[in-house]
Amino acid sequence: MLYVQRDQEGHIVAINSHATAECYEALDANHDDIKAILEGNKSSKPGEHTSQLRESDLDFIRVVEDLINLLISKNVICFTDLPEEAQRKINHRRNIRAALNRELDLLDDEDFLI
Repeated sequence: MLYVQRDQEGHIVAINSHATAECYEALDANHDDIKAILEGNKSSKPGEHTSQLRESDLDFIRVVEDLINLLISKNVICFTDLPEEAQRKINHRRNIRAALNRELDLLDDEDFLI
């Protein structure tokens, strides 16, 4: 017996070998919904989901970075409240971004003065 969690549309979003607060609906391992999930997973290439997750992580890093900067600018959190390792990593990324911005700033603002 397997225990599943479904989303609002009725799709299975989690499967567990034992009942939990989230996975409480009991289904036989031969249930059509379980088979569909397992067959769907077989159709993907090995490592495909890991690769997709890694790519998503790279995109999500920028979201987290922007969120941290927003929370600091709104005085919701203080930069020094963050662990030292996090502060170092944030400062490192800020320095890289600043250097990149300097490299991309090919035109002087003074060139556009009238």
